[in-house]
Amino acid sequence: MRSEHVGDKTRDEILQAILDKVTRAYEAKAANENPESLKAIERLIVLNALDRLWQEHLYNMDQLRNGIGLRAYGQKDPLVEYKTEAFAMFEEMMDNVKNEIANNVFRSASSLAAFENFLRALPTQLSGPDLSTGSAYKQPPAQQGAPASKGGQDVVGEAIERATTPIKRDVPKVGRNEPCPCGSGKKYKNCCGKNA
Repeated sequence: MRSEHVGDKTRDEILQAILDKVTRAYEAKAANENPESLKAIERLIVLNALDRLWQEHLYNMDQLRNGIGLRAYGQKDPLVEYKTEAFAMFEEMMDNVKNEIANNVFRSASSLAAFENFLRALPTQLSGPDLSTGSAYKQPPAQQGAPASKGGQDVVGEAIERATTPIKRDVPKVGRNEPCPCGSGKKYKNCCGKNA
């Protein structure tokens, strides 16, 4: 297998540099988490990804099985086509499982404080990769040496505040099985709440 060259680096060296950065980011995340909570979160993420994507894969396999007979009209062996497409679908599912797990591991936390600490530990700005030094993350010159920006904290704080602020209604909420306030005599779910 020949290795491709990108500038002064080979493809394998670039992949190793990316893997090292992801490993450091994961270590920063793990440093801010309770080890038992982190294991439980990771277990939940893996099981949820496998469960959901496996069910989706089985549904797609049923759809493939139902339509594979039409390949005979194209002078192709349906069994060979089924095996080829099923294998490709399985590989795609496994890639999707890996991507979802990788995405969700970095988007979850056992507590808000742990998530905020993780955000503070991350670089404040993402710039293009600098392959000559191996550093893909740089802080802008004005912020180097300064504490992490409050931008990430403000966004998280505002989102939590919006999510925990109760909704204030002008009129009391109507239950689905209560009579409709329009006076029709029907239940709300069968009248004005039908499309709500």
